[in-house]
Amino acid sequence: MKRPQSTRNLPTRPLLGVVACTRLFEDEVIHRVIDRYLRAPARWSGVDVVMVPALADLADQRNLAARLDGLLLTGSTSNVEGHHYGADHPHGPFDPDRDAMSLNLARAMLDGGRPVFGICRGFQELNVVFGGTLRHLDPAGQALHHAPAGVSIEAMFDHSHALVPVPGGTIAQALGAAPITVNSVHFQAVDALAPGLTAEAHAPCGLVEAFSAQVGTAQVLAVQWHPEWDADTNAQSRWFFTALGAALGADQAAPDQAAQIDPDGSVT
Repeated sequence: MKRPQSTRNLPTRPLLGVVACTRLFEDEVIHRVIDRYLRAPARWSGVDVVMVPALADLADQRNLAARLDGLLLTGSTSNVEGHHYGADHPHGPFDPDRDAMSLNLARAMLDGGRPVFGICRGFQELNVVFGGTLRHLDPAGQALHHAPAGVSIEAMFDHSHALVPVPGGTIAQALGAAPITVNSVHFQAVDALAPGLTAEAHAPCGLVEAFSAQVGTAQVLAVQWHPEWDADTNAQSRWFFTALGAALGADQAAPDQAAQIDPDGSVT
């Protein structure tokens, strides 16, 4: 019998893990990731993407971290439970399995020198990983940062506000120093930014909405908004995923040049 050809010396693309959420479906627990969180990095980061089920009690996070080249923590309708950052609040819904998997795997990835990127809930999770805290927005904050209840998903992601990059920071260098416009779909926010994280952009109300860090060889970049929503049509959103690919060493990833991107995200 002919032996299968070894793939050891064949070119490989970086492997990106995306942690799943848990939900009840037809009276059973399922692990899910919304398609756009998988499709955007698969298309724009030059990586292969695998879902990581939220099985923290059954998984060896260090083994997983050794097999992944990078990790993406996505948004979700659930909130991080307050006990992870020393708070006690009733603002759910919660997903304890997602909390356990995301927080522990992110720590294992950083310990192993692997990049971790975050979007929305993932942005908040990473602040908690580094020792920061979160808060629930008051009604005025919710009006700025989330569309009214009952609107379509398109209208929800049309809700936006200006964002001011920190001069000289990662985002300012990539997208320019002028204010940009980002979508806004969140009820929780960073309260105290964790030690070791560098603020990269602020909302008009002063909230930190992007941060970065370098932990040994591990790059960290996280944003409160949703670049996966319109990465196909918006150059500033697409930049997040080309930056992700670059952090993982993907050949196809080449972050957009600031001069090519207008504040509204269009290419010039």
